[in-house]
Amino acid sequence: MRPADRFFNEVLLTAPPAAAVTSVLVAHLLPSQPPFLDALRRVSSLAAVIPKPRSVHRTVFEQARAFAPVDTMTREDLAGEQGLVDYLERRAAGLPVVLLDVGGYFSPGLKTACEAFSGQVLGVVEDTENGLRRYAAHDKLPCPVYSVARSPLKEAEDRLVGESIVFSAEALVRELGEVLPGRRACVIGYGKVGSSIARTVRARGLPVTVVERDPVRLAHALSAGFSAADRPQSVLPGADLVFCATGSRCLAASDLAGLSDGAFVATATSADDELDLSGINDLFTHRPIARHISRYERGGRHFHLLNDGHAPNFLHGSALGPAIHLVQAEILVALGRLATTAHAPGLCEVPHGIRCAIADLWVHTFHPSTHPHPLLKEMS
Repeated sequence: MRPADRFFNEVLLTAPPAAAVTSVLVAHLLPSQPPFLDALRRVSSLAAVIPKPRSVHRTVFEQARAFAPVDTMTREDLAGEQGLVDYLERRAAGLPVVLLDVGGYFSPGLKTACEAFSGQVLGVVEDTENGLRRYAAHDKLPCPVYSVARSPLKEAEDRLVGESIVFSAEALVRELGEVLPGRRACVIGYGKVGSSIARTVRARGLPVTVVERDPVRLAHALSAGFSAADRPQSVLPGADLVFCATGSRCLAASDLAGLSDGAFVATATSADDELDLSGINDLFTHRPIARHISRYERGGRHFHLLNDGHAPNFLHGSALGPAIHLVQAEILVALGRLATTAHAPGLCEVPHGIRCAIADLWVHTFHPSTHPHPLLKEMS
């Protein structure tokens, strides 16, 4: 039995039973997913899987189809007032449902779904900071929304995500015969992923300037020894390698006109989350010059956009190792809690003691030589 399967077996033995609940899952269909999908269908009736569009491994896609219907959809497909209701009626009519989200897919239609769906939306579990912001922007949430985005169990994953983004960006740069050393880097956003990117780029020997508007994070960047500024416009002219890691459209097309000649731009999420590219065709001419690299030109100057502005790490599988299973286990526990316990509408988090127990099981499974302590608290 694979270590991941043993780990999820232990989690399911101690997690609240989900009873008769249906789930709908948004997911990156990458090699780390099958053990989680298998565990998920053991605690819920998996009605459908919605793959994130730029992170689909063909073999995993076929494996997912053996678990449940796989519906190729975008956030926009569910964004209309009736979009989510119609989808739930098609896949889970009349059933109690927990929505497992990555990126706020269900946020626009959640209120209508809670009011008009023939079944019952028990709640949402959101995996990302970007998605959490979408739910937090509701004036009043119509159901409970569990956030694992800011869980301490996710910190290991976020660190590895930052490293994988730098790895993939460098792989693309090298396709043009270029290298990272010798470049001046700018990292916009010093959250968990952005700080990991900054540390990884500095470890490659590049000078790094961090751009961060939040004063606490700006202080953290400065105390970690980075040059820092509170707005990108003052930094971009001197940067020839830019990573955008805010999830909130940190650069507009007009900002890109201020880049250093020949700069490379990469993001940590999707293009529509990080970049406002409206009007870019009025400012630049562009053409693909290599697979997943486009060159934008204006007035004899140019910059390169990696992977059309989408996170490049998924081009190389975004391998995160066993750390990804920590967050997946917390998602399963949150699902069980929504299925078995009445919750008031609003944002929720899995209690600290349960997170400690998940971590203890993970250490025991993947690093048994560390002699972990007994479970700190039963997951109930």
